[in-house]
Amino acid sequence: MSETLTIATREEVMFFDTDCGGVVHNLAYLRMIETCRTRLAALMGMDLPTMAKTQLYPVVVRTEADYRFPAKLGDWLRIEGTLAEIEGARFWCHFVMIRESDGQELVRARQALALVQMPEGKPRRLPAEWRQKWNAGARG
Repeated sequence: MSETLTIATREEVMFFDTDCGGVVHNLAYLRMIETCRTRLAALMGMDLPTMAKTQLYPVVVRTEADYRFPAKLGDWLRIEGTLAEIEGARFWCHFVMIRESDGQELVRARQALALVQMPEGKPRRLPAEWRQKWNAGARG
């Protein structure tokens, strides 16, 4: 994939991300993925101001996650997000979460998203330029 279709974000595990044992709970992982996915959407031309103006939003329709090892309070995590597949009205993003201190892969996840026009809640086809970028990235 090309650099324009992959992004990495960093998160420090905070108290509110953990349970009483200091281990990250699954909702916190999804919040961190949400941040990475939002930054990836901006690279695709859907930054937050654009979404607010057009009222066209990427909506998660499926999430799959494999939790391999736990993150703990104070860990720094690198979240890598990639636009993995584009279909007519749906696209898939893949994510890998890595603990920076030892390079341990903690979580692998993938999400299917659709574009929804609000306030009607109607699905929309994906922009043609997304497919062009994705095809160029898949070859490059």
